[in-house]
Amino acid sequence: MVNIIIRPPCENDAEAINEIRRQKGVMENILSLGSERISETSSFLTGVGPETHLYVAEVDTKVVGMAGISIDCRPRKRHVGKLGIFVSNKFQGIGVGTKLMTELLELADKWLMLPRVELEVYADNKDAIRLYESFGFVREGVKKYASIKEGRYEDEVIMARYGPIIKKGSMGNER
Repeated sequence: MVNIIIRPPCENDAEAINEIRRQKGVMENILSLGSERISETSSFLTGVGPETHLYVAEVDTKVVGMAGISIDCRPRKRHVGKLGIFVSNKFQGIGVGTKLMTELLELADKWLMLPRVELEVYADNKDAIRLYESFGFVREGVKKYASIKEGRYEDEVIMARYGPIIKKGSMGNER
């Protein structure tokens, strides 16, 4: 069994995160480009505001993935978190994504009190969709031709998870 440590990122993680974001097998499924510079990743990490919550996954002192939730800052949307995640292609399928998702959703449910967490995923990314569904995410729709992926327009599936607050009926808008 692999020992996976989940922790907040630090500025020293920029190079490892940048490397993962540019990997074949990762880059195609997130909105990065092979030309991304380490300085861009570093600027992102140091410029993250209080409404964005990030974690990295570490195996044997090496960063192997990152995930985060950004809370919409508009007053009528503050109950919504937008989730993003990526894992090094060398560490996919061994529980890294599951551990990152578990940590993020615990934060969303128990500390941020987010009744809705949403994400967008390429329609052909079956492994990611399966992971999200295992955490209670449901498909809400499809954005046709939403992004460019390897020289073609690709659809994105819109998915969301409704947290314990809604499930318990405390939001006041159940129909």
